[in-house]
Amino acid sequence: MFSPLQRHILKECFGQKGKAIHRRIFHVFYRNKKIERQDAINAVTKCIERLIDKGLLVGYGMRTPKKWFIREVKITRRGIKKWIEWIGSRQAKLPF
Repeated sequence: MFSPLQRHILKECFGQKGKAIHRRIFHVFYRNKKIERQDAINAVTKCIERLIDKGLLVGYGMRTPKKWFIREVKITRRGIKKWIEWIGSRQAKLPF
């Protein structure tokens, strides 16, 4: 359902309890991987834009007629529900 980068972004946003966080935090995901810096920035940007399009995040920044400049993101109620649903499906059920 979610890519590893999307899971990382949603986890970080969920941990902030509704506060807007800067997008630089998400670049930590690519810290130990062999990928160029610009490619990592582009991947994070596209992932954030896709999550915004799905309604799971809200982006804050500037918008020009052709491009978004997203500085901060915040998780929405829908994003919180999807994250809890995904975490719940990943946890093991105890047989009682």
